[in-house]
Amino acid sequence: MTSPSVQQADAIVVGAGPAGSSAAAYLAGFGLDVVLLEKTSFPRDKVCGDGLTPRAVKELITLGVSTEDPGWMRSRGLRLIGGGHRVEIDWPESSIYPNYGLARARNDFDYLLARHAVARGARLVQRANVSGPIRDEATGRLRGVQVKVMDERGRPTGETTEYHAPFTLACDGNSSRLSLAMDRPRREDRPMGVGVRTYFKTPRSTDDYMESWMELWTPSDPQDPSSKPVLLPGYGWIFALSDGTSNVGLGILDTSPSFRSVDCKEVLRRWVDTLPAEWTFTPENMTSPIRGAALPMALNRRPLYRDGLFLLGDAGGMISPFNGEGIAHAMEAARIAAQTISGALDQPDQRARERVAATYPGAVEDELGGYFMLGAQFARIIGHPEIMRLAVRHGLPRRTLMRFVVKIMAGLAEPSGGGLDDRVIAALTRVTPSA
Repeated sequence: MTSPSVQQADAIVVGAGPAGSSAAAYLAGFGLDVVLLEKTSFPRDKVCGDGLTPRAVKELITLGVSTEDPGWMRSRGLRLIGGGHRVEIDWPESSIYPNYGLARARNDFDYLLARHAVARGARLVQRANVSGPIRDEATGRLRGVQVKVMDERGRPTGETTEYHAPFTLACDGNSSRLSLAMDRPRREDRPMGVGVRTYFKTPRSTDDYMESWMELWTPSDPQDPSSKPVLLPGYGWIFALSDGTSNVGLGILDTSPSFRSVDCKEVLRRWVDTLPAEWTFTPENMTSPIRGAALPMALNRRPLYRDGLFLLGDAGGMISPFNGEGIAHAMEAARIAAQTISGALDQPDQRARERVAATYPGAVEDELGGYFMLGAQFARIIGHPEIMRLAVRHGLPRRTLMRFVVKIMAGLAEPSGGGLDDRVIAALTRVTPSA
């Protein structure tokens, strides 16, 4: 067996999803030598709703990604349906967030962000399967990663490469093998979700509202489909894309007593069967199989930095319990991590570098901690079917209340000042214990 080749860098980013590619773009923009490792090759698919709130759009604009090309589908707000009610809430006007959302399929979106990172100067290495960490024998600190080179079919070629760098960013998704190898298990006291989705060719593909159906039901007895239905904590979505299709899916929280017995794919099929025939959500119009993924929430891995390893995106549990959104928060964490690493590498010695790197968890907590824990409390409350039923039936008709709910669930409150609703949300976030 030949010895592995060794490459040096200022930073290694494992995973070229939104967190990884955004971090690589920022790091390269700071003039750092950054390697972006992707275990598959682009374009590749990821399970997601594909919808971006104005909070995520803000991060795209900050990163320097154009939102004007034809691949984007714009949304003007949210349409909420449930309890016999249908209400449309436009995205709020804001001093810091744009007043529109976007949608783009992940097989295209992720590739766009990776190309943006390369244009900034990052080194993208595809079919690079990180097989394990390289740790300092004396201190246990991470000093690099081992990589198996894969062929076009995803099989090992027998070649290996080592990448060495002062800092590594784990952006390798909810399972995050690198985090586990560095002793960062998932916390069990945080909510989890499951999302499933597919795509349909449909005339609904021109809809400029992101649509959420607030009533998802499952039989109380999984062995008896005709048994009394139970209302689940979650929602179904229909998000239009620019290619003549819509992303149709649902997300369910694990706070329901029924969660372990729920077949989410079957819930999706049953719900889709109730939708109007003219929307053409039929098997012959399905362009992708139903696929699912876990949704790690509320910063469910700790610490977010230690021993040279930063956790970002799903690897750090950066999905909101309010609405299942993760892209905005992944990109926010990428921005914070890149600024932290750039500042750390400016320091004269290793001790000073570590002091700067260790500020990352606190910076993420300040940005997301209170909001996520408020969402975790919300997730526990709506895990009770009766509370969920009452909230849908009696909350949706109240437009003022729903504007407030949309603002808090999408994380769109003004950080300071603003109206009464912004100040209430800021106060709730402050008094909620951090994540």
